Amino acid sequence: MTSLFAALVLALVFVFSGADADALQAGEPGVAGLQATLPALEETLTEMYGETERPRIRRGLHQAAGLWRAEDGDAQAFAAFARTHFAGDPATRDAMFERFQYLLEKLNGHMNKLVLELRRQSDLDLGPIQPFDSLFAAYDPSAHVGEDMFRNGLAFVALLNFPLTTLEERLENGDQWTRRQWAEARLAQRFGRRVPAEVNQAIARAGAQSDQYIAEYNIWMHNLVDATGERLFPAGMRLLAHWNLRDEIKASYGLEDPAVALPRQRMIQRVMEHIVEQTIPAVVIDNPNVDWDPYANTVAPAAVGRDGGPVADGASGRAAPDNAPEPDERYRVLLETFQAVRLADPYSPTAPTLIARRFDEDRELPEARVEAMLKQVVSSPLVPRIARLIERRLGRPLEPFDIWYNGFRAPGRYTGAALDAIVAERYPTAEAFDADLPGLLEKLGYSAERAAYLAENIVVEAARGSGHAWGAGMRSEKTHLRTRVEPGGMNYKGYNIAVHELGHNVEQTFSLNDIDYTLLEGVPNTAFTEALAFVFQARDLELLGLAEAEPNPDAAALRTLDDFWGTFEIAGVALVDMAVWRWMYANPEATPAELKAATVQISRDIWNTYYAPVFGVRDVVLLGVYSHMIHSFLYLPDYPIGGLIAHQIEEQVQKTGDVAGEVERMARIGSISPDLWMQEAAGAPVGAEALLTATARALDTLE
Repeated sequence: MTSLFAALVLALVFVFSGADADALQAGEPGVAGLQATLPALEETLTEMYGETERPRIRRGLHQAAGLWRAEDGDAQAFAAFARTHFAGDPATRDAMFERFQYLLEKLNGHMNKLVLELRRQSDLDLGPIQPFDSLFAAYDPSAHVGEDMFRNGLAFVALLNFPLTTLEERLENGDQWTRRQWAEARLAQRFGRRVPAEVNQAIARAGAQSDQYIAEYNIWMHNLVDATGERLFPAGMRLLAHWNLRDEIKASYGLEDPAVALPRQRMIQRVMEHIVEQTIPAVVIDNPNVDWDPYANTVAPAAVGRDGGPVADGASGRAAPDNAPEPDERYRVLLETFQAVRLADPYSPTAPTLIARRFDEDRELPEARVEAMLKQVVSSPLVPRIARLIERRLGRPLEPFDIWYNGFRAPGRYTGAALDAIVAERYPTAEAFDADLPGLLEKLGYSAERAAYLAENIVVEAARGSGHAWGAGMRSEKTHLRTRVEPGGMNYKGYNIAVHELGHNVEQTFSLNDIDYTLLEGVPNTAFTEALAFVFQARDLELLGLAEAEPNPDAAALRTLDDFWGTFEIAGVALVDMAVWRWMYANPEATPAELKAATVQISRDIWNTYYAPVFGVRDVVLLGVYSHMIHSFLYLPDYPIGGLIAHQIEEQVQKTGDVAGEVERMARIGSISPDLWMQEAAGAPVGAEALLTATARALDTLE
């Protein structure tokens, strides 16, 4: 995933918005009588610059006046400001545009770099986090920038001169705009909302605290025991919830002996259920000194050390540990992020909830449309057909954890343990992976020169959590690739995540360094960068040189089913995330216990509606286990949307056979509207149809 915190910080610096120019009053009243003076001021400026400029003058005056406050001056001060700063001739307007573009990139980039450094200890695997490290991570140096730019007038200069467009305008007219017009629209959007600095800081603080909570939520797997006291997992295995727990379930499908795989998968499912229901004993979280039977939910002093040998004297203590559950901490953290983002609601008149801001402004895909796409996948009549195929391949009925079935991926000649050993030998450190970037990129099809260019713009670091990609912010800086590296070297899970993040980094480099307007940096929304990252991630074994010498003739069909099943799984998770945020807005005074009960019930309800008919088991809570729900501010819908987009991109890649060239071409399209980007990239708007059609063909082939 990309660094959501970084995205939020940049969003807060310039208060990204799609606010309607006719509905800008928010939070505080404007200046009395100001609106009444605008017609006369419009006439004055029209006399100065000509009748052809009247539409621009009228729009700019209303945009700027909508956010002018008493502390900015009275109506006379506004008139003087408008006469001074309205750019009535093309040359002045061009100079203004170029100055904004250049300086906003620098401001973005330097603030991004500061946040990166402030969070260094908390985000990277650099040893213990001290209490003061948490304060550094929670500090947002950009919190005052947005308000400062209103106070010194720069925000009003932008609003006077560049069009603040609505989502409807962008969707209806964007296909007729030039690249410069799109860049101007994105420039004005940066100043469409005036959020106080203390609100920005509160959101940053909640984001940092939730990140730290999740980054340290590890389960020591060798300390899990069953009713007979047997340990199912190897010594030293430490898995982060939920990412590594889920990936261990996936890895177990590669084990030859179901008698080993099934007990492991069932035990991880039980661990996940305890996390969601908050019945997990607090003492077992990131603690190798305690043994835990997740079935009986009992704890005891660890009977073995981290290496599987005898316990060091005094290492665990002999007193029976307290098995009191984690006190709804998961939901307390989520509530605090909710209460923080709510502080911005009064300053967002056209998107008065985080839900509206995430869908209408960040994604530019309305919530109802996204929900319809997700339900189109989870309710597809193709699901039971795939489920029956999986049962035949497994030789048993489906169990709930089989939502993470990945057996459609060709297992090749290597077990999970063998892959771990291969990766650890090749990448004992993050620096070793960094050094191998040029070679990996060349294997994807980049020329030696292009691969070196990309590698020079990427820094690899060992993450404290699961991993993420962090963009550069400005062309003089580098992107950062973070993934987990265990003491014995990177394992296959960490490598798989690293290849995913590499896809983000390549997109981030091309869409900043090689784009025509830096105001169009990036892609339309996070789902698009996730889609490009999925394209890289799907080739992880190929990059290790472990692809089959004789390709399976059914490989394409199997890949399609793998894409569909993965989207089917994450679509349900996203529906839970969306429903939980709706519930919080409907119950803003809820307690953590009440939010827990609601989340558990929502998880069960969505499972019972779409998954129980397929799996034959009701009231499963696994859809609520994703850590993104707690620390990523309604991020999860980006994954299934990204899955749909990734399939459309893959179909385009298959047409040309040029992974490197297509990814570069698409990344350089920039942050225009989603459907317009998709049309230019792959010839069709965003939707589920391409994946559903391909899945039906794949089933016909395999059945």
